[in-house]
Amino acid sequence: MGVLDGYRVIDLSIAMAGPLAAMRLGDLGADVVKVEPVTGEWQRHAPAGGATGTKVNASFLSLNRNKRSLAVNLKSEAGREIVHRLAATADVFLQNYRPGVAERLGMDHGTISGLNPSIVYVSMSGYGETGPYAARPGQDLLLQAMSGAMLSTGRQGDPPAPAGSYAIDAITAYSAFEGALAALLHRERTGEGQRVSVNMLDAAVAVQMQELSIFTVGKVPQRRGREPHGHTYIRAPYGVFATKDGYVALAMPRLDGLAVALGLPELAAMDGDADGHTRRDEITALVASRLPERTTAEWLEIFARHDLWAGPVYGYADLVADPQVERNGSFVTYEHRTEGTVTTPGFPYGLSAAPPEVRRGAPLVGEHTRELLAELGYPAERTAELVAEGVLACED
Repeated sequence: MGVLDGYRVIDLSIAMAGPLAAMRLGDLGADVVKVEPVTGEWQRHAPAGGATGTKVNASFLSLNRNKRSLAVNLKSEAGREIVHRLAATADVFLQNYRPGVAERLGMDHGTISGLNPSIVYVSMSGYGETGPYAARPGQDLLLQAMSGAMLSTGRQGDPPAPAGSYAIDAITAYSAFEGALAALLHRERTGEGQRVSVNMLDAAVAVQMQELSIFTVGKVPQRRGREPHGHTYIRAPYGVFATKDGYVALAMPRLDGLAVALGLPELAAMDGDADGHTRRDEITALVASRLPERTTAEWLEIFARHDLWAGPVYGYADLVADPQVERNGSFVTYEHRTEGTVTTPGFPYGLSAAPPEVRRGAPLVGEHTRELLAELGYPAERTAELVAEGVLACED
């Protein structure tokens, strides 16, 4: 039994942030109903990396396990009625429509809470639902660029570089997940439903609580140096350095210990906290000049011996083969109806009493349409009529 067993979530979201938030609720046991167009959600047709799959591409599969699919045309009165009846049975309603779309479809907070006053209504947007940027497209790279984070890494004069993951999408998803859980707890205590508003811009700001506080409170400017550096507000050395056969990551090691490990006595004369910032380029250049003399494995052994923070730089093939990743069970393997045996990232948390689990793989378009309408009391004949009229789609 999952923590959220018995709760129902209506997921009207697309792309990554909304579907990921809903999937996390499903991982904890909620009955997540993915409401998508009769042609299927956008992510089904836009496979990241070109990984198309048999009937479900890798992108959609990774974001939509533990959900049932209801494929319905919300532009029809009959389709809206179905989702309204479904919302009346739900605990959480989640959408990330562009401004104005929810209202036009009758899926706005006023309509849904009127049908179900105790519902937790989660509304997700790119920049906020009002204000000068409300109509702008909320896309991960654009928010990374606007967040300021790109200018906290790298070298002065080099182009700003995005993160190697869809960081803002993920942060926004977890913000929505957290907000939904908090609102459900509030409802348990008071019986009241409420609206939860989440936007990518605020999520990107909030996750930089240290960096932005250093700027706003400490008045320390965000300044990249001449040498590549992992983060403007962390002392040197901090970043990735070339070795004889690859790369190694160094994370603010003690300068006295590093001096011995690298055979660079001049480092021992420096103050880590003060010089690590004011002489950042000099320290980085010294370290970078020495590391190509040995292999990554040799340096890692030396750094470990001196209790210095260092680690390997992995690609995905290295990551999935790592013994700690295997020990943690970081990936889950299960059988999918059309894709066969699949292995995907698992769960970011563990619960001793009610652990998250994979109960079903990502659904096909409308795979559960007939099942859900039967639960809502629709006779099979009426469902068949709605399918014939194009209001619904089914995968039998």
